[in-house]
Amino acid sequence: MHTWLMKSEPTAFSIQDLARAVKKTTHWEGVRNYQARNFLRAMQLGDEALFYHSNADPSAVAGIVKIVREAYGDSTAWNPKSDYYDPKASPDNPIWSMVDVQLLRIFPREIALEELRGIKSLVGMELLRRGSRLSVQRVTASQFRTIKSLATNNRVDAVG
Repeated sequence: MHTWLMKSEPTAFSIQDLARAVKKTTHWEGVRNYQARNFLRAMQLGDEALFYHSNADPSAVAGIVKIVREAYGDSTAWNPKSDYYDPKASPDNPIWSMVDVQLLRIFPREIALEELRGIKSLVGMELLRRGSRLSVQRVTASQFRTIKSLATNNRVDAVG
């Protein structure tokens, strides 16, 4: 099993929106970065991901989702009415991919980016790298466990 982090702006789609979706499941569409797309393509059934609210006040990890359908063509790319339209994409040449995710859990409290920066065991995490904008990224099993524990136990192993 691999672990991931997936970013969404809560004004576009929040973890609460996912909680209201049928079967608490939706497709994760609109990724238009090749590295992030390749991460989507590497996801396997049962992998888990941290759901991160980006461009929020504050930006924070809000919960956990599970991959319930592996990568397939992102149909929003070939829909001219979609915000994610790409004229080079088509059903025969999808270019972009999406996965289906299902909500596993909303954390009792969101863990803000600045709080994460203060956790010693998270040093080196892609999310914490200044200027990192990747919307889908790998997370080590250790980083995943640390954040999950922090959300439930308020455990802090501060830097310095």
